[in-house]
Amino acid sequence: MLPVPRLFLTRRRSIKPDRNPGGSLTQNGLFAVAARKYKDGAAPPERVRVFEKIRAGIWVYNGLFKLIDCWTEQSGGRGVFKFKLQIAGIEDRDRPAVAPTVLEDDRLIPSWVKIEVWKRDKGRCVKYGSTSGLHFDHIIPYSKGGSSKERANIQILCGRHNLAKHDKID
Repeated sequence: MLPVPRLFLTRRRSIKPDRNPGGSLTQNGLFAVAARKYKDGAAPPERVRVFEKIRAGIWVYNGLFKLIDCWTEQSGGRGVFKFKLQIAGIEDRDRPAVAPTVLEDDRLIPSWVKIEVWKRDKGRCVKYGSTSGLHFDHIIPYSKGGSSKERANIQILCGRHNLAKHDKID
């Protein structure tokens, strides 16, 4: 099975040429080709993992999406690629009405919650203050009914403490 491509979202995605100096497609070029193939009916939508930039060097996973359109626009005097995405699983006809990816959307922590938790926890593990390898953690695990949409249920833990906590309630 081929790995799922990754798309990184920032506030503004500047246009890089869709081709490298040697003529091969850039990552933006590959996404544009995939979107055109889908729009032309030549291929199913490309499934991409989406990451969002919270701060310099801090990227968080936002989920699995289908790439359904791509275009370019002028913004602030420079060109930008724009991508239209759809949460994977919502309208897949070959899947049951409640697909696992639909449930995954409920589990994903919204960007506004991540930003508020980052500020509240000062970008550090709440257990021992580490600033590297950080994870957003559900205080009451999602698997036990904890909400992803309430900042009071989300905290920052370093990877070591998050993996040790697993699905326990501390």
